[in-house]
Amino acid sequence: MRGFSNSPAFSSAQKANDCVCRGIFLLVFSLLFLPLSLEAENAPLHASVDRNGELRVSSGMTLHVNADWGSVRIDTLPLNAPPVLRYSVHVETEAAEPLAQKLLEKYSLTTRETLDGVFLTGALPSVHPQGVAHMPVGRNIQFWVQIAVTVPYNFSVDINTGGGDIETGDLAGRVSLVTQGGNIRAGRIGSPGMQANAGDLPAAKLETQGGHIFLLAVAGDVDAYTAGGHIQAGIISGNAKLRTGGGHVRASQIKGTARLETDGGNIAVGEAGGFVAVRTGGGQIDFGEVHGSVHAQTAGGGIRVMYVAGPMEVESRGGSICLTRVANTVRAETGEGTITAWITPDARDSHRPVRLPGPSQLSSRTGDIVVFVPRDLALTVDATVENGGPNRIEVDPALPLNVQAHAVGPSHAVGNLNGGGAVLKLHTAGGKIRLKYLDEEASLRQSLLDEQKQRLAQKLSDVGLAEGNAHPRQPLRCQTWCRLRTRRKGIGLTRSSTSSRPRFTEASTRTRRTSRSAGSFILHRTTLRWPCAPGFRARCACRSD
Repeated sequence: MRGFSNSPAFSSAQKANDCVCRGIFLLVFSLLFLPLSLEAENAPLHASVDRNGELRVSSGMTLHVNADWGSVRIDTLPLNAPPVLRYSVHVETEAAEPLAQKLLEKYSLTTRETLDGVFLTGALPSVHPQGVAHMPVGRNIQFWVQIAVTVPYNFSVDINTGGGDIETGDLAGRVSLVTQGGNIRAGRIGSPGMQANAGDLPAAKLETQGGHIFLLAVAGDVDAYTAGGHIQAGIISGNAKLRTGGGHVRASQIKGTARLETDGGNIAVGEAGGFVAVRTGGGQIDFGEVHGSVHAQTAGGGIRVMYVAGPMEVESRGGSICLTRVANTVRAETGEGTITAWITPDARDSHRPVRLPGPSQLSSRTGDIVVFVPRDLALTVDATVENGGPNRIEVDPALPLNVQAHAVGPSHAVGNLNGGGAVLKLHTAGGKIRLKYLDEEASLRQSLLDEQKQRLAQKLSDVGLAEGNAHPRQPLRCQTWCRLRTRRKGIGLTRSSTSSRPRFTEASTRTRRTSRSAGSFILHRTTLRWPCAPGFRARCACRSD
């Protein structure tokens, strides 16, 4: 016998009741949350204040901007415009009136002129319940600061901000851009002949404790550092020192010496004119053409080099190494990967064999070693496979090498090509060694060269630094820096809990003491990263006791 609950009439009634309940729930939900959304859309704008000014200046002066908080943008006048300096400072706060007006009035902005420079200083007000009427205890108050200055094209700039992005246009003078937390973007910096009279000062010094650095071109030396972001550079006419705590380092062209370093990102250089030293804690290393010597080291990634004119020393603990043209001495070592090298020294006399200027060595712990040589190369080969066998060393039959292989134990091959020359040692513990003539695999080499060119072009075009491109405008990752502030345990600024939730990818802290009229305080630094829209404004919140 069927129960009542399984009857068709009961099922129809239950479905109808479910539909009615769902409709009531949606209606109640809409009535509850619709006013909140309308209130958010109709929320009043933040209280704000604008400070503007104009100063008569002379050509070749230096602008000094010092702000405890805020983003800074430097624009330039047309070349034929009268030499004036215009500044605009926009400050916002979320505080309600009448407290907002009192706080905005206390924002300090001062200007000072000297014979060779202009000084612009901005400082947020100190927030204490005892010093500000109607100040609620424990309340977080946010501030937004934007500083924009327009200067003559031949100005130099010196910018230091406690937190915010820095952006400059094209400037003929030197730049020093320092922020405690934000991205740095610079256009074409410097002018021809600047570095000759520079002394030890670089044409561009860029430093951020947590953002990315974008640099279009510099007519002189560059010193750039970020604690954790990427460094993207275009054409650098002088020497370059580019360092990051964990991001990628990419440079389209460096005409002087280059020292590039990252604790974990990739390194890519399109062209270099002198000595290049690079190190990464685990990323990939890519070179186009290097007209000097190379020293490259990675803890885990691969190394790919198109052409190096001078001596080359490359090392990877676990990646493969591909050298498509070795014109000088080479020392390459990897722990696990394969080494592939084309030995092609420059021919000085077409009637004589080509030679390497000194001894070279390729070694891999467990990977293979593949070497291609031209038919007119004068070279002495010494190849060893520790855990060998009858087929562990493969040699082109036309190569005059004596191969000694055993069923168990090491295999060894020695011989002189074209009467012998500098020694090329090949060593692997558990891989194979192959020696072939260059013309036998011409198509393979050309395909690898084309692939490397495309790879480098892609990496540089990803950041807008390929030839002919303007400033890169891809979405960035922003940093907010928090300064925690209390009367007894330090004074600080903290990010509002109402802002979008960040995705914490890294954090770093540093403590220092400084003095203000309110007394000494401790500055704590923390990096927070999340996507942001263009025009990001540095923000912070003062927290009272």
